[in-house]
Amino acid sequence: MTAPIAAGYIPLGIAYGILVMQLGMPWWMAPALSIAAFSGSAELLVITLAASYTPIAVIAVTMLLVNFRHLFYAFSFPLHLVEGRFARLFSMYALVDEAYAITAARPEGWTKPRLLAMQVTYHATWVASGLVGVLAGSFIPAQIQGLDFALTALFITLTVDSIRSLKDIPSVVLAAGSFLIAMLIWPKQRLLLALLLYVGALVVRHVLAKPSEGASSPSADSDHQLHAPHTGEEA
Repeated sequence: MTAPIAAGYIPLGIAYGILVMQLGMPWWMAPALSIAAFSGSAELLVITLAASYTPIAVIAVTMLLVNFRHLFYAFSFPLHLVEGRFARLFSMYALVDEAYAITAARPEGWTKPRLLAMQVTYHATWVASGLVGVLAGSFIPAQIQGLDFALTALFITLTVDSIRSLKDIPSVVLAAGSFLIAMLIWPKQRLLLALLLYVGALVVRHVLAKPSEGASSPSADSDHQLHAPHTGEEA
């Protein structure tokens, strides 16, 4: 599974490198960012924000919110198999969506060499693809119309892919509502405000859902008692 997924990095990495050159950024920005923060979608986002002269603080907070999901990956990722301080730090650093997805889908049979080989392959493929994109972008004299839409297209694809059933629709509605409110309140920093509003809305929804879950428990227990077979034993 490692090789096919790594192959999927190639076209996106090339597009990332070309985008760096098309936006007028220095060529070394592509590998430097890929090494400093290995996160494909976030790297595309940072490049786009940096090209539009977005303040560093806004970029930093945006990166934090976009990559915050990685914190929860660590709860089930088999990091305990990776011994050695340097090896473990690298495994934490290279814990991307694809690495987590493979280990979650196939939790058995992982070893330290297998985990590290998978993560090194992903990282090397991404950095190399970005450099190929930079090289290709340097030979393109004119700006490619619509290439800056690559980031938008990526997130649209991720959004559509995340809607697996009707229960996922409320999250999409919350996200759309957060962005519309941000557009009205603070258009210049709409992305940052939308992310903050969305995270806040998710927290509120989680808190409100707890009482309803707790209220359903007694009824479930009563129903279980009514339907439980009588054993004839008394306390």
